[in-house]
Amino acid sequence: MRRVVITGAGTVNALALDVPGTLAAMAEGRSGIGPLTFPEVERLSIGIGAQVRGFDPDMHFDPQKRALYDPFTQYALVAAREAMAMAGLGQVARPEGWGCIMGTAGGGNHTINDAYRAVYAEGRNRVHPFTVPRLMPNAAAAHIAMQFGLQGPSFAVSTACASSNHAIGLAYQMVRGGVAEGMLTGGSEAMLNFGGLKAWEGLRVMSPDGCRPFSQTRNGMVQGEGAGVFVIETLESAEARGAEPLAEIRGFAMSSDAGDIVMPSVDGASRAIRAALDDAGLSPDEIGYINAHGTGTAANDRTECLAIRQVFGAAAERVMLSSTKAMHGHCIGATGAVELLACLMALRDGLIAPTINFEASDPDCDLDVVPNVARAAQVEAVLTNAFAFGGMNAVLALSRV
Repeated sequence: MRRVVITGAGTVNALALDVPGTLAAMAEGRSGIGPLTFPEVERLSIGIGAQVRGFDPDMHFDPQKRALYDPFTQYALVAAREAMAMAGLGQVARPEGWGCIMGTAGGGNHTINDAYRAVYAEGRNRVHPFTVPRLMPNAAAAHIAMQFGLQGPSFAVSTACASSNHAIGLAYQMVRGGVAEGMLTGGSEAMLNFGGLKAWEGLRVMSPDGCRPFSQTRNGMVQGEGAGVFVIETLESAEARGAEPLAEIRGFAMSSDAGDIVMPSVDGASRAIRAALDDAGLSPDEIGYINAHGTGTAANDRTECLAIRQVFGAAAERVMLSSTKAMHGHCIGATGAVELLACLMALRDGLIAPTINFEASDPDCDLDVVPNVARAAQVEAVLTNAFAFGGMNAVLALSRV
């Protein structure tokens, strides 16, 4: 098995339109959640979200190509460009050895929303001719592959809120096992429109006033949007190119609750955490930080803390745990990719992103959640959790190189 490292990272999200700005916001404990601005927002009962602001597609794409890109593809392409530049790659040396796996839950949700509005609200009999290529969930992966000439395995993964972790984990397994030399991987999502949020309102899991993970006063999630993309390759190839690894991916595991379509399972989550540690060859005592799924809903936060206690035992008392969703929102299929940046910050910069908006301790979530203020701490290994509707769990383990 080959050692696999991350050599490039890129992002577009509500905190910033790049990695340095995102890490600075995480270090400051700054939130990107605010009033939503898009057509018909006044018809929603939830008026807040972590919306990408200041993103001008004309700065990144010529008009002819932009006509093919839903916002979720736009975010993914810009993040991929940043990741490739950070990795020191323009084009890869052997295109057939590189591919792209991207996670998304909604795909071209803006395109779907606009098409429905055109047909049902405006009474039109035609939709945009590029509607299908814009809305298909594999559009972001396909356009990244075309942008950089990647001719190896390229596809999309859609497992709701675990999509990014599944995508990154599968890409890692391909590189580790020799199926690919390197991969671009991550996730992208753009559901902040009338149709997207109206559907989520129906679930009654959205907070009207803010995301407060692990706090006793929590009352739901706040949706975000954006993308995170990473360049992963073997440690050997990174060293041969003179590229500086940002972190090493040590292990990955998946599990299915096979229980309820929306309610999380302590057993399913704990099996994924334990299997990721086993795959990485790490013990709970070696993990210094966990980036939690931490949605801010009553059931998720309680279940996740119980699962961590089940796996970590006495070590659960000393491990640092935080949810960055209170800052960048729940980016659904992209959330694991954006949250992976907090793991890189912990490993490289020795800075643990905080759980902001923490107001009151909940006995069911009585762990070290790094409340409100970032913490300086040297950690050697971390976990990042993703637990999705459908009972689909995906956990990644990373360490310093």
